[in-house]
Amino acid sequence: MKNNATRPIGIFDSGLGGLTVAKAIHLMLPNEEIIYFGDTAHLPYGDKSKDTIVQYSARITKFLVEEQCKVIVIACNSASSNAYEEVVKQAGSNIHVLNVIDPVVNYIVETDYKKIGVIGTKSTIDTNTYFNKIHKKKKGVYVLSMATPLLVPMIEEGFIFDDISNAIIRTYLSRREISGIDTLILGCTHYPIIKNQINKFYNFDVDIIDTGKIIAESLRLLLDKESIRNTSTKRGVKNFYVSDLTRYFKLIARMFFEEEIELEKLNLWK
Repeated sequence: MKNNATRPIGIFDSGLGGLTVAKAIHLMLPNEEIIYFGDTAHLPYGDKSKDTIVQYSARITKFLVEEQCKVIVIACNSASSNAYEEVVKQAGSNIHVLNVIDPVVNYIVETDYKKIGVIGTKSTIDTNTYFNKIHKKKKGVYVLSMATPLLVPMIEEGFIFDDISNAIIRTYLSRREISGIDTLILGCTHYPIIKNQINKFYNFDVDIIDTGKIIAESLRLLLDKESIRNTSTKRGVKNFYVSDLTRYFKLIARMFFEEEIELEKLNLWK
């Protein structure tokens, strides 16, 4: 087995949304090897039951454990809110697990925001995870949550930066459920892909939380605390696996990392 510092970081999501997290991690920690798994055969997780999300997450975790990852990043809000405990259990005591919700909550409670909006998949919003975690740590703030289930399939199908996506975004964000907010948490790792369109809807008057950078910083602090940061001067290798090959996944990955990306189809459920 590799020594702890040179072991890879495992990242998984239901599809391409977790690439927003992977990119932020690569920019902040360029020497770290990354193993990314996008469960494109089962996306979106947001409309699945808790039991199903736990089942998928546990199997992916088993794969990342077999790949000797030192940290597993659950780059999916639906999996983070429904399967975090199971992933920790599957990972065992020698592998650290980081979800995408706690770092964002910790960031929020240190700010002066008073009326916080959260958008995400049905699965994430139904758990009330953001609401409960923020209110547990900080009193006197409003947390308004709204499910936006069409956004993930819209992004996965490539409908971004066009009239269709603008119409869907406008319809969701115009609803009363999140009116009058001063900040918006993008409670799905797919959503930073349409961050500019969301900013334009609000005329840049609402702070849109960049979750990728927050998660990458939290990972950096964890690696330094545990003395498992890769200090090599060699740039880390990036390995991308998907459970089903999709053309748009490869296009987005290439756009994010500004290089040709090799995808390997891997069926963990056969």
